[in-house]
Amino acid sequence: MIKALSIVRPGGSLIAAGRKTLEVRRWSPDLHPSEDLLIVENGRFLHRDGEEDEDGVLVALVRVMGVRPFTLDDMAAACAGSFEEGWLAWQLGHVRPLRTDRRVRAARRLYEVDFYSVPDPDKG
Repeated sequence: MIKALSIVRPGGSLIAAGRKTLEVRRWSPDLHPSEDLLIVENGRFLHRDGEEDEDGVLVALVRVMGVRPFTLDDMAAACAGSFEEGWLAWQLGHVRPLRTDRRVRAARRLYEVDFYSVPDPDKG
């Protein structure tokens, strides 16, 4: 099992491409800097606890190297369109893009995925 984070399209792809180096959230993840985090990209925001999207796509493995307050200077690195005080910037590093069409559920906050048992549509 691996911890996963769902990010609305195109944010996950921007992370995988190395263009988005900060993820901005209101909460801090319970992750060790050496722990991998699976980035799942999905097409819609999940607003309520328990809400899921079965159409998530695996896009990258990353590590959260640190967490600090989000500043106005972070806008470009976060690929953000707006700024609000009180948010946290997750510094992403050791990005490894995943080149697959594997589908997996997207869920709120951090959740677990059995990464090695996710079906590969090419091996159907």
